[in-house]
Amino acid sequence: MTRQLHLAGFLWASHLTHSHAQWRHPRQDPDFLSADYYVNLARIAEKGKFDFVFFADILALPERYGGDISEGLRRGVQAVASLDPAHVVAIMAAATTHLGLGLTRSTTYYPPYDIARTFATLDHLSKGRVAWNVVTSLSQAEARNFGFENHLDHNLRYERAEEFLEAAFKLWGSWDEGALVRDKQAGIFADPTKVRAIHHEGAFFRTKGPLNVPRSPQGRPAIMQAGSSSRGKDFAARWAEIIFEIDPTPEGRRAYYADVKRRAVAFGRDPDTIKIFPSLIPFIGETETIAREKKRFHDELADPVSGLITLSAHTDHDFSQYSLDEPIADLEVPGCQGMFDVAKRLTDKESLRLRDIGRLYAQGVLLPHVVGTPAQVADAIEEGFHGGEADGYIVSSGFSPGGYEEFVEFVVPELQRRGLFRREYEGRTLRDHLGLAPATLEPLGRLPEAAE
Repeated sequence: MTRQLHLAGFLWASHLTHSHAQWRHPRQDPDFLSADYYVNLARIAEKGKFDFVFFADILALPERYGGDISEGLRRGVQAVASLDPAHVVAIMAAATTHLGLGLTRSTTYYPPYDIARTFATLDHLSKGRVAWNVVTSLSQAEARNFGFENHLDHNLRYERAEEFLEAAFKLWGSWDEGALVRDKQAGIFADPTKVRAIHHEGAFFRTKGPLNVPRSPQGRPAIMQAGSSSRGKDFAARWAEIIFEIDPTPEGRRAYYADVKRRAVAFGRDPDTIKIFPSLIPFIGETETIAREKKRFHDELADPVSGLITLSAHTDHDFSQYSLDEPIADLEVPGCQGMFDVAKRLTDKESLRLRDIGRLYAQGVLLPHVVGTPAQVADAIEEGFHGGEADGYIVSSGFSPGGYEEFVEFVVPELQRRGLFRREYEGRTLRDHLGLAPATLEPLGRLPEAAE
């Protein structure tokens, strides 16, 4: 069977996604607090036959830059105003029939029972179209919002996440297939022999179970992750079926793709069961000149300090203490080490200053901008897809909903004409769209012997 490209959309239940210019753009719909805004985005993505859209999320206002929230609020940076994506996804599920729907939840600040119940519920309401983007959270600010003085150490967060998924999988498996009988004549609602407590007791969690939500259509959500550090990539290689990646260079994306697939094999998994999605921001025009003018206009709306505020939040390191005219030094950051490593690699490769990194971060959190006619954008996607960097791409936008509308109207038909992308959905569940086998309720990858 010919390998098929996958497409997804990146969203945030907020006034912007990756682009910090987005909320200032004249074509940006400002009504991000309304249900209609998200229903419209869902219908656009479903019209484009996207596999799914997913919502990123952070559980605190950014305060790391200068130790204050004022500048972030004034400049409208990422995460200063966000809705809870679980409720937004429920609305979008009701407005669509095929589109997959992913949302972010942290293993650091929620208990397994709560997460398992939320995703089983959403999988029922969507008839099997839900994914969980598993994160371990980034910052001290998030810790304090949940009553902890200190954020957990990076490796400890991942140890906790490993056990969290083990417990969640047990909870999703606490109802067997067919346990819900609903036999009115016999007066039997559920078969008690097919529902069981799990009695999970580990280093981090204790939960008795069973879950009080019956087995969902997919059995559990598809598991999504965005590990970028070495530890994060191991976690993704063991557990994830969808991986979201950020790297602005083709060589970086190819290296990441090969690395994660290799790690998956080390965990005893078939690498084809992991779909890797780098992200991009397209700027599309009738001519290349028009597309480049769209990008230039967008980029001029992004200021370096906005980018540095968000970089500080992502890495949990205060970049206000450095000169804007000096390059980034080598650092070990407590937050997202992988994103810092990408910024450092760009700095060294292109002799950038801190203000340059801030500007690039504000223009799209280091996502590559793909600029050109629909055919040129499709060329770039096709080259990366066949060139060992992706199983699919996650489309972000410089303005919404127009950026997604243009991609669906102009680029998707071009990809379809080339035989790269579906013309119609061939299944109903997210696993169908991704070409994945029925979900297992055992850990997806075994621990290497040396780690056992």
